[in-house]
Amino acid sequence: MEGPDTEKARGQRPLTTAAALGDALEAIGAGAYVVDEQGRILAVNSRAGQLLDRPADDLVGHDAHDLLHRDPHGQPLPRSQCRMRQPFHAGRAAQAEEDHFARGDGSVLPISWLIAPFEFTGHRRGTLVVFHPWQPRETGARPEPDASLLTEFERLALLAATTTQLTSTLDVEEALRRLVSLVVPRLADWVVIDLITERDEVWRHVVVEADGGALVSHEELQGPMPPVPAESPMPLSRALRGVASTVAGPQTYQGPPDSGIAVEQRRMFEATGIHSAAIAPIRSTRQVLGALTLGRAKQKGDYRAADLPLIEDIARRAGLALDNARLYQRQRKVAETMQNHLLPQMPRVPGLQMTVRYLPAPHASQVGGDWYDAFSLSDGATALAVGDVVGHDLEAAAGMAQVRNMLRAYAWALQEPPSRIVERLDEALMHITDVTMATMIFARLEETADGPWKLTWTDAGHPPPLLISHDGLAEYLTDGHGILLGTGVRTPRTDGTFLLPPGSTLVLYTDGLIEESGHTLDEGLGRLRRHAAALAHRPLASFTDQLLRRVRPAANDDDVAILALRTPAAP
Repeated sequence: MEGPDTEKARGQRPLTTAAALGDALEAIGAGAYVVDEQGRILAVNSRAGQLLDRPADDLVGHDAHDLLHRDPHGQPLPRSQCRMRQPFHAGRAAQAEEDHFARGDGSVLPISWLIAPFEFTGHRRGTLVVFHPWQPRETGARPEPDASLLTEFERLALLAATTTQLTSTLDVEEALRRLVSLVVPRLADWVVIDLITERDEVWRHVVVEADGGALVSHEELQGPMPPVPAESPMPLSRALRGVASTVAGPQTYQGPPDSGIAVEQRRMFEATGIHSAAIAPIRSTRQVLGALTLGRAKQKGDYRAADLPLIEDIARRAGLALDNARLYQRQRKVAETMQNHLLPQMPRVPGLQMTVRYLPAPHASQVGGDWYDAFSLSDGATALAVGDVVGHDLEAAAGMAQVRNMLRAYAWALQEPPSRIVERLDEALMHITDVTMATMIFARLEETADGPWKLTWTDAGHPPPLLISHDGLAEYLTDGHGILLGTGVRTPRTDGTFLLPPGSTLVLYTDGLIEESGHTLDEGLGRLRRHAAALAHRPLASFTDQLLRRVRPAANDDDVAILALRTPAAP
């Protein structure tokens, strides 16, 4: 439901995302900013502001090309001449030297830059741009030999991309996928990731090879691993104990094995043809989570000790991201268990089909204030309810449980119209619950003597029920509408009454199904009516699933509850 708290929360979410990106960019020693798919700047670090002589507020929200890109004389650079343009639209990494950015004082800053694509919160795509002042080499100067994997600029850009990409997901599998794409084939043509489970078992989660332009997963080499030996000096065993990073090769495991893990490592080297590997622990601040192995089979050259600090940095960032994802998934599992206990089983009503669906808010703790209910009344009728308590957290879920249980008690004890029962509930809400605001539809459904099912309902500030006939005629039932719960205003509530045609479908739902940022509520209601009418011929379970899939906005940030029922078809 929409209330002041909801609006405030929604208004702050983009700022939270920008702040999180900004914090991640501060770890980069060069200037850095992130743009969205349209090229608008979403976040910058302080170093970028210093180099460009512009505060962050003068950068965020602007088109990066129009604001910054210049020719050597300070004139706006045509987009057709921009060297970033093609890799930006292709979604690939690229770098260049001797470009020019406009500074806040009107001067031009010669720069070198590197860009890399990544995904952040809510599966949105963006591009990271890292830059630093360009200085031409002196004539005749020879570059000093570099024993590291990458140049310092490339290393900074890779670490920045690692931080932004891995910290912007709370899904373990997605984090591993992103980690693989970051290191292969840039640093290796094989990557192996071993993770320690919560039961201290080792599982080889990832074995991926770069084969041409494709990443090939070798599932035959994945799976459970022997336990970590306590004293083994072998590289993988030391990494899984969090002792040290090591460079290794097939010869490392040619001697008599000291553990089952050593046997598996020998098999891995033989199967992959890796001639050189670098193995680093994956740690969080609390524990060792696993080990990252980069391997070279077709790539020339061996890893050296000088390469390990970069690989350790990547593994450390991966550890923090994986730990956050695991904590989130653990919390989500607890929350989903709680939600499943809070949301009831549907009663069986002879002659009626009934189905329900609940989807949690994608960025909350997987529980919220949306709810549904259906139960038998003391006089044999069936009660239906769908409601929404403000919030998307455990507090909202607890408030939802209070409202639902109070409604059940009043409805069972008082053989009165729905409007009177909701009035009683509203009177008690402010005195014996912590719920600040809620919406609800409460209905009574009973079979009449001559056959049709009679629906009587009252609406407390909630989106109206939708009725779809067997022939696909859809209409909203707008009678019985009143103010939401928790306002403290005492106004008489009214009831609506309607005889449901044979074979018709009734849909009760929460606002998360129809509300979308930047669109009116009428647009959402129209979208729901149009798709519901088109799906009227489907079986009820398929009707509900497809309705949820088609109507719920892709950028939805609210939980959704749906209760759908269908009356018997005409004889």
